[in-house]
Amino acid sequence: MTDTPIENIRNFAIIAHIDHGKSTLADRLIETTGALSAREMHAQVLDSMDIERERGITIKAQTVRLSYLAKDGKTYELNLMDTPGHVDFAYEVSRSLAACEGSLLVVDASQGVEAQTLANVYHALEAGHEIVPVLNKIDLPAAEPEQVRAQIEEVIGLDASEAVMISAKTGLNIEGVLEALVTRLPAPTGDGAAPLKALLVDSWYDAYLGVVILVRVKDGRLKRGQKIRMMATGAAHVVEQVGVFSPRMIPTDDLGPGEIGFLTAAIKTVADCKVGDTLTDDRNPATEPLPGFKPSVPVVWCGLYPVDADDFEKLRDSLAKLRLNDASFHYEAETSAALGFGYRCGFLGLLHLEIIQERLTREFALDLIATAPSVVYRVHRTNGAMEEVHNPADMPDGSVIDHIEEPWIKATILVPDEHLGAILTLCNDRRGQQVDLTYVGNRAMAVYRLPLNEVVFDFYDRLKSVSRGYASFDYQMDGYADSDLVKISILVNGDPVDALSFIAHRSAAESRGRAICGRLKDLIPRQLFRIAVQAAIGGRVIARETISALAKDVTAKCYGGDITRKRKLLEKQKEGKKRMRQFGKVEIPQSAFLAALKMDA
Repeated sequence: MTDTPIENIRNFAIIAHIDHGKSTLADRLIETTGALSAREMHAQVLDSMDIERERGITIKAQTVRLSYLAKDGKTYELNLMDTPGHVDFAYEVSRSLAACEGSLLVVDASQGVEAQTLANVYHALEAGHEIVPVLNKIDLPAAEPEQVRAQIEEVIGLDASEAVMISAKTGLNIEGVLEALVTRLPAPTGDGAAPLKALLVDSWYDAYLGVVILVRVKDGRLKRGQKIRMMATGAAHVVEQVGVFSPRMIPTDDLGPGEIGFLTAAIKTVADCKVGDTLTDDRNPATEPLPGFKPSVPVVWCGLYPVDADDFEKLRDSLAKLRLNDASFHYEAETSAALGFGYRCGFLGLLHLEIIQERLTREFALDLIATAPSVVYRVHRTNGAMEEVHNPADMPDGSVIDHIEEPWIKATILVPDEHLGAILTLCNDRRGQQVDLTYVGNRAMAVYRLPLNEVVFDFYDRLKSVSRGYASFDYQMDGYADSDLVKISILVNGDPVDALSFIAHRSAAESRGRAICGRLKDLIPRQLFRIAVQAAIGGRVIARETISALAKDVTAKCYGGDITRKRKLLEKQKEGKKRMRQFGKVEIPQSAFLAALKMDA
């Protein structure tokens, strides 16, 4: 255990928009302080998941302890937290910020301030952080550090006159960042003699150690062999191992005030460890818990079903294992007449959904069908009761509904001036309400209220395509509002297909119903009888396509002879087709489901 005095400890997070160089800067800091040897170093050293490396994004916040000998001759202990930049993982960011006293705000000197930069700065200011601006990529030909410095002052209101100019890729002026950390960020506060108070920042499952808990000690000391109690759940455990990440797990004897590290205590499931809970000594407990974090609330739901029904057990086990490492992911069992047994899963956003789906496919070799994503609606019945509906198939009958509320978001979009018109048109098409429109240099900042239902389908893709990739987008939940929503059922040969039903605003219901009927007409194989594909609101059909019957030539064996012989065979065929249409079941192939749902997703 290094007995570093508390005034020589610095806990800081690196915050930035996606792709502004957080993970690269973390690599350089690790390299410069010698935490890893040159042989052990590789790019994105803190991004441990394959998906993180391939996509070049951070999904889980990671922590590492660095030791730095400053110019004043003192050795400082730096606890670094590399946070995700994507809006779906803002929950990870808020947890990391609660464990630190300061932040490095990394801004790309060629791109400037983006929507996610703003969102993360506000998170950091709410957490009471001291912020050090860092301008990265100053070696690029397109870099405009002076303009970006002015932008930080204008948009965020931070003094950027002493912003550290660096290139994380080449390692230029990394020493300047380390000096700024020790001179400009505050040291943590805490009393080592007080009863133990430690904040549970994160937890994940390790096959060998059980649950590993990431903690930030505020007061007291956390020792090996100590009996600790979780203040929210009341569960007591004996600490088996205490240590720090450097970035390898290094066991230590204890953790003191201001330190960030991990502990293991033979805990079997992550569900026993509530993120944001306070750990205290079982024999000498603290009286008040630390302020935790708001629990994560899933905003997007979709059904996940195995393509092969025999894989249901495997899917159940796989979801349970994923849940161990991702507390913000929710799931519950459900059945569908069309797709069989599966799970209704809740996510923090569409990227989160995509990542979970990809991890299930890769890590557990599952072949899955995902239904169209939907949001949580509040349905108020005529008898005064209110229920939350995650699945369009669970929507009650229209006659008992008084009104329906849908979730809205407040979106901040930053875009170059020349693409503003296209962005405003897109937001208005999606039932958006403009809140604010301001200019920062040649870039516009539009703030809109938008229904989440309109955003979860393809809003982000459309935003990127109409702005040629230059627009950046961030959102936060902004409550529920009453809307004229309807459930659209898809009927094939008169039978409703629950997996294809969806909820939409009445104004867009007809066009979306027509689109999905047209798609299914091309996807469902032709039968020996005509099939009607319909979209309906309640009992009223709003769109219809007909799949024509396969023609079978029953008169082929008649050579010459009287016409009545042929007519007799044709009449017989007609009767048979009528009977088939009445009793025939239309089997929709899995490929048709996949294609139809893809178009909706």
